[in-house]
Amino acid sequence: MTEVFPARERIALAADLPLDEGLRLYERVAPHVGYAKVGLSLFVEHGPPAVAAFQRLGARIFLDLKLHDIPNTVELAAARAGALGVSLLTVHAAGGESMLRAAVKGAREGARAKGHEAPRVLAVTVLTSLSAAEVAAVGLPGTPEEAALRLARLAVGAGVDGLVCSPREAAAFRRELGPTPFLCTPGIRPAGAAAGDQSRAETPAFARRAGADLLVVGRPIHTAPEPLAAARAIAEEVSSA
Repeated sequence: MTEVFPARERIALAADLPLDEGLRLYERVAPHVGYAKVGLSLFVEHGPPAVAAFQRLGARIFLDLKLHDIPNTVELAAARAGALGVSLLTVHAAGGESMLRAAVKGAREGARAKGHEAPRVLAVTVLTSLSAAEVAAVGLPGTPEEAALRLARLAVGAGVDGLVCSPREAAAFRRELGPTPFLCTPGIRPAGAAAGDQSRAETPAFARRAGADLLVVGRPIHTAPEPLAAARAIAEEVSSA
């Protein structure tokens, strides 16, 4: 029997792959990975069946749609997501307080209507792909870290359950916002791994020491020669951090 490690509940596989390939990969690495992140590419192509397919493998679902629209539209979309039984749902903090409150309301009502536990609604602050120059170009003053913290304060005040930030912001979020918000950090790159399009990436150990609750890992696992070994190494690093 394959040993299952507690650190798996700290790790999400970013399944940004064709569905069949993503399912096969998740099944291989499941002893070390508790969540499957269903993002835009999978959801646009397959919709709710993509969520159900990973659920049948025992994965907790991180539905990463980054909702950002008028409050009514986001509330309706969040309600549909809650009805799917997902564990986590993302929205953009930049949508503002009314939109964030609508997302939380919709997610809870949608889950309750189907008898599911309500998903945690996570507000995305500043995308981990954005450099300091790009943050300035879109009109956010200050450094990426300062911009992310402003959005985090807004989102927590609006009642979201958690935040998505780069590992470099996690420690500041913990200092400013305390232990309650669930912190999710994409942009995870083991030592020696290529950063790719991530401008503010850090190692699994860095993210955990900074206070992250969930680490999202994609390419370092699914491009590895041995994905199971790569997932195991990340889980071991998370456990020892």
